[in-house]
Amino acid sequence: MLPYDFSLNTMPQKLRVGILCGGKSAEHEISLLSAKSITQALSKQKYDPVILGIDTQGKWYRIDTKDLLALPNDAKKITLPETKKEIVIIPGNEKKSISSPSGDLMCDNIDIIFPILHGTNGEDGSMQGLLQLLDIPFVGPNTLGSAVGMDKDICKRLLRDSKIPVSKWQTLRIDENIPYRELENYLGYPVFVKPANAGSSVGVRKAKNRAELAESISHAFLFDHKILIEECIIGKEIECGVLGNIGNMKASTLGEVIPTHEFYSYEAKYIDENGAGTEIPANISSQATETIQKMAIKVCQTLECEGMSRVDFFLTKDEQIYINEINTLPGFTKISMYPKLWEHAGLSYPDLIDTLLLLAIERHKKKKSLSTKMNNS
Repeated sequence: MLPYDFSLNTMPQKLRVGILCGGKSAEHEISLLSAKSITQALSKQKYDPVILGIDTQGKWYRIDTKDLLALPNDAKKITLPETKKEIVIIPGNEKKSISSPSGDLMCDNIDIIFPILHGTNGEDGSMQGLLQLLDIPFVGPNTLGSAVGMDKDICKRLLRDSKIPVSKWQTLRIDENIPYRELENYLGYPVFVKPANAGSSVGVRKAKNRAELAESISHAFLFDHKILIEECIIGKEIECGVLGNIGNMKASTLGEVIPTHEFYSYEAKYIDENGAGTEIPANISSQATETIQKMAIKVCQTLECEGMSRVDFFLTKDEQIYINEINTLPGFTKISMYPKLWEHAGLSYPDLIDTLLLLAIERHKKKKSLSTKMNNS
C-alpha cells in the first residue's frame, strides 16, 4: 500500500526496465552501487531488468544481471564486470531494442529506463535529452529540470528570482581575472569553492584565507570551466526528498546530516565509512519542518524537476532557511538518504521504485498526447 495517492494508472503487466548506470563521471562507482541496489529490490513478478552500463570512456554495454549483483558493495572496488557486451543505441527504433555494433539483436522492447547516473553526463540533461529522442519513459526530471538543477549558478539565479532564499555567491569563469579583494569584501571568509556543474561535493573545498582560496579555485577549475564562490552558512544540514510530477508533489520526512569531517565532502559521503551520521527525523521544530517541506516542493516546481529530487538546506540557529542545492538523481542504495527519508515516511524501498516508474510512465503518456503537427484538422 502506497501512503500517498498520486492517482496513477495501474502498472502494466511485467515491465522490461532498463537500468542505466556507470557513466563518464567522478561518481561512476556510486552509480554502480545504486544500480545494484535497485536491481536487487525489483520485483521479479513485476519487472524484467536489463542492465545497461556505460564505462568511463563513454562506451555502452549490456551486462548480465547476475554479474552486476556479484559486484562488491564497496565504492573503492566496484567496477563494470569484464563479462560485458558492447551495444549501440539507435534513435527512432520503434521496438526500443538494443543491438551489438554488428547489428545483432541483444534485447527487444525496453518499456522504461531508470537512469541512475550521478553527476556529469548523467543528471545534467544530456542523458535525459537522448532518452527523450529515444521516445522512452524515464525516471527522474526531464532535460530542462536536470540541466538547471545541475548548474549551481543558473539554479541559484532561478531560485533567487522566485524569492527562495539562497546563500550569497559569486560566479567565476576560467578565462577571467580573479577579483580577490571584491570576493573578500562581498563574501568574507570562510567560503566554499565549487564547480558549477558537478555533483555530490566533487571538487568542493573550503577556503579560510586568500592562499586557500587561490588553491581551491585552481582545484575547482579541474572539474568545470565555471565555478562558484559561496558564503559559508553556519547551521544544520537538512535534506528533504520530493516525489511526484508537477502539480502533485509530496515532501518526505526530513533528515539531518551530521558530518564528522569539517564539511560534508565527497570523502565524507562515499569514502569514509564514518564520514557522517544522520538523524531521521531531523531534530528541528515543527514550524521549520513544515516550512522546509513546502519550500522543497516549491524548489522542484520552480526548476521543473519532476519524478524525484533531493533538496538540501541549511537551517541556522535563529531558524533562517537557505537552499544549499538540489540533487535530481540522488544516491539510491538502500542506505542512501533519499530512500531512507521515504522509508521513514512509510514508503518502502520497493514501493518507492514502483512509484518512480509509474510517475515516469504517467509523464510520458502526457507528453505523447501533445501534437507535433501544425495542422491538426
